[in-house]
Amino acid sequence: MTIHRRHFLKLAGSTAGTLAAPTLLRAQSAWPNQTIRVQIPFSAGSSVDVIGRIVMDPLSRALGQPIVIENRGGAGGTIGSAQVARAAPDGYTLLINASAHSAAPAAYPNIAYDVVKDFSAVACFGSIPNVVVVSPDSGLKTLKDLVEKGKKGGLTYSSAGVGSATHWAAERLRLAGDFKGTHVPFRGGPEATMEVVAGRVDYACMGMSSVLGLVQDRKVVPLAVCTPQRSTALPNVPTTIEAGYPGSDYIFWNGLFVPAKTPKEIIDRLHAETKKALALPAVQDKFKPQGIEPMDLTPAQYDELIRKEVAGNIAFVKAAGLKFQ
Repeated sequence: MTIHRRHFLKLAGSTAGTLAAPTLLRAQSAWPNQTIRVQIPFSAGSSVDVIGRIVMDPLSRALGQPIVIENRGGAGGTIGSAQVARAAPDGYTLLINASAHSAAPAAYPNIAYDVVKDFSAVACFGSIPNVVVVSPDSGLKTLKDLVEKGKKGGLTYSSAGVGSATHWAAERLRLAGDFKGTHVPFRGGPEATMEVVAGRVDYACMGMSSVLGLVQDRKVVPLAVCTPQRSTALPNVPTTIEAGYPGSDYIFWNGLFVPAKTPKEIIDRLHAETKKALALPAVQDKFKPQGIEPMDLTPAQYDELIRKEVAGNIAFVKAAGLKFQ
């Protein structure tokens, strides 16, 4: 034992990396032992924010550490995402994002990070319907009414930012309906929705979490949902496809990410605990009224989904001739 110990100390003194390795392993095995910060790159009250906070509450309890959520909206989620991409891959800085994550390269070709290479997927919370909403004062009763108005003179449509899932859904509807429109981006969904409520913008395709209360209070009129099937939250509202516009549907998922090179042990722990949190009755009770559908993906499957969507979105923008900036 003495010989081995001396030999180890000799090696440790001559090689700086020898001490670093066990120190890193000890840090990883103790994870988490301090506050975890989560970046949500959209404003408070947005669908991404609402869903993320529902999940982070039980996750914090399961991990035994506080989780501090920071909202940093702007540029379709790329400002907050860039911060996480540059963060240390130690499991203490996380990202909650939506489909805007895989749309960013198509909307912002010069973003300062690589969606595929700079992040690792952890867990998908599920998909949420985008709802096409207009002001009650608009007089529009159906999606066809909206499209016909757009063909006559063009429309304005708001979103949570260029390249956000809300922007993407609105663009797909506009292209499917073959009408012209002017995009009015905001830093988050709540701000964009209130412009519709006030009648200053013609329509928006907002996440169910952001607009369901406004629909119930009759402050906005839901014309359609941008999902392949009707939503259980608004069962009497048709899908955009049912309304006669093939290719207008859009999957708006939400999920958790970490900086690339985060140790697999941390990713696996986060995935397992998040999956448990999603299965809790209290979480399901909050998800179901919003029509959130589960997307049970492993981290590897989620990473593959991102890769496919990045390539598909870039191809779509090129084929459609869209100019997001």
